Amino acid sequence: MSKITVVGAGAVGATTADNIARKELADEVVLLDIKQGFAEGKALDMFQTAALLGWDTTLTGVTNDYSKTANSDVVVITSGLPRKPGMTREELIGVNAGIVKSVVDNILQYSPDAIFVIVSNPMDTMTYLALKASGLPKNRIIGMGGALDSARFKCYLSLAMNVSPNDLHATVIGGHGDTTMIPLKRLATWNGTPVANYLDSATLDKVAADTMVGGATLTGLLGTSAWYAPGAASAAVVESIIRDEKRVIPCSVLLEGEYGQSDICLGVPVVLGKTGWEKIIDYNLNEEEQALFSKSADAVRNMNNVLSTLSL
Repeated sequence: MSKITVVGAGAVGATTADNIARKELADEVVLLDIKQGFAEGKALDMFQTAALLGWDTTLTGVTNDYSKTANSDVVVITSGLPRKPGMTREELIGVNAGIVKSVVDNILQYSPDAIFVIVSNPMDTMTYLALKASGLPKNRIIGMGGALDSARFKCYLSLAMNVSPNDLHATVIGGHGDTTMIPLKRLATWNGTPVANYLDSATLDKVAADTMVGGATLTGLLGTSAWYAPGAASAAVVESIIRDEKRVIPCSVLLEGEYGQSDICLGVPVVLGKTGWEKIIDYNLNEEEQALFSKSADAVRNMNNVLSTLSL
């Protein structure tokens, strides 16, 4: 019997739970929120689609009752304030840090063996916080951001090239922020051939720039954070863990010398399986890419330093 908990029944959390339930990744999915009746309503609404869409997952919504999350295999944390237009992910740190730490503490009372997938922003710093606050082995704390950023990279490449995004391999590493993520243009391929064979440098640069502000663009259009792609990205990470798929997905994990960085959670390609993240893949960055990665790490480390000023 497998069990997955999603904490936070807002748009991202509900979409994550919906994707997980539809894919039947677990026997039971628990959706938890602090707002009375909110998770229960979302869960019931989703379950009413089961007969229409042909899935058969037990879906439970609960209000702040962590006992219902007991024995979860994977816990996805989406709770916290979403972004508003003009707001950076970094500006959320003060409020969301307290929320994420509280969630981790409560979950571990009932699911000490759980693998955590962190979605709350600023995602790299919240991943680092979850790791330090929990004391768990590093492989069980995973930040989702790179999975989403890479999907957005493929989206913009597919639009520029007029090809299917499913035929593209493209990776974004570094911090999950508008100025810290690094779309690896050099390594992006279409059916095994470099995308640079089909796009001029100016177009490829624009694709990378659009990718970096992909979340901010949607926040400006929608008036709040996006949810379809973040929810699908979160479910994809969970799927590789639950089904032990060994997929290589960029995620924020603890670095201990890899890519020239230590004591920081940052987006790098990792193999995801039943124990969490199993190993980091070295993409052998060139000098320019490594310099960008180091700059990204500096920015994320500055955010992490803010944690020491908070009363957590």
